[in-house]
Amino acid sequence: MRGRFISIEGGEAVGKSTQIRLLADWVKGQGLDVTVTREPGGTESAEAIRTLLLEGGTDRWNARSEALLFAAARADHVARLIRPAVEAGGWVISDRFVDSSRAYQGVAGGLGDEAILSLHRFGSEGFMPDCTILLELPADEAARRATARDGANSDRIGGRDAGYHASVVAAFRALAEAEPQRFRIIDASGAADEVHARIVTTLQPLMA
Repeated sequence: MRGRFISIEGGEAVGKSTQIRLLADWVKGQGLDVTVTREPGGTESAEAIRTLLLEGGTDRWNARSEALLFAAARADHVARLIRPAVEAGGWVISDRFVDSSRAYQGVAGGLGDEAILSLHRFGSEGFMPDCTILLELPADEAARRATARDGANSDRIGGRDAGYHASVVAAFRALAEAEPQRFRIIDASGAADEVHARIVTTLQPLMA
């Protein structure tokens, strides 16, 4: 039986890492194999690209260069890790996937959605999640969490200005509203266990 591929998306500091850990534990508790991964990254080659993307100055890459690097990392990630695990019957939970490129480089970076999807069709054969969880927080709460988490040590994408990140958040919402069959919008405010319960509720149909 084919497994499931779940991506977790959202703007900065919405609690993705915590929720991925809790969700992975829950999936294991259902007696299922689960692989937790991230983008960019997940494989040796993709992790090398991650270093290129997230380190250095904010002007190290332009939006086109970023989109190409993300697509290359994702192609390896899908071919070597995600698709084989899902086809073997396991669940894969990824911290970000192509929707992040659509929001960050496509919308906030000005490249357009079709450019990102074209790269994805070529590099990853259009492979998409079974379900995408979009975590949302009010902007002031997300900013507070980001400051508490990173201080002055944000990576080169996370450290961009508030206007850029507002565009990213709006783009995620627009994507979710345009693809309600795949996306589930989750309120990420409140205690971690409360957010986790919301995610589990929305994923229950995939357990069948």
